[in-house]
Amino acid sequence: MSNQKNFFTLFSKKIKQSVGPGKYEAYGIDVICPHCKHDQFIHGYAQLNTAFMSFLGLDFANRSAEIVTCDRCGHIQWFNKTVKRKYEY
Repeated sequence: MSNQKNFFTLFSKKIKQSVGPGKYEAYGIDVICPHCKHDQFIHGYAQLNTAFMSFLGLDFANRSAEIVTCDRCGHIQWFNKTVKRKYEY
C-alpha cells in the first residue's frame, strides 16, 4: 500500500511541474530573468504581425515567436529559436 501512495504522490508532483511555471533553456543555455534573476517561467507564443500581411488580411500567415514570462516579476523574453522546458527527475 505504501508503494502505491508513493507512486501517486510522485505522479501528482510531476503533473503539477509540467503544467505550472518551469525552468527553460534556449539553444542549450538556461533562461534567467534579466530583471529579477528568477528562473521560473510560463511559456507561450506571440504572432509577429507585419503591416503588409495585416493590410491583406493574412495575419494568420505571419511567423510566431516563442515567449517566456517570468513567474516572479512578469518580464517577457522573446525567442526566435525553440525554447525547451527543463524537467527535473
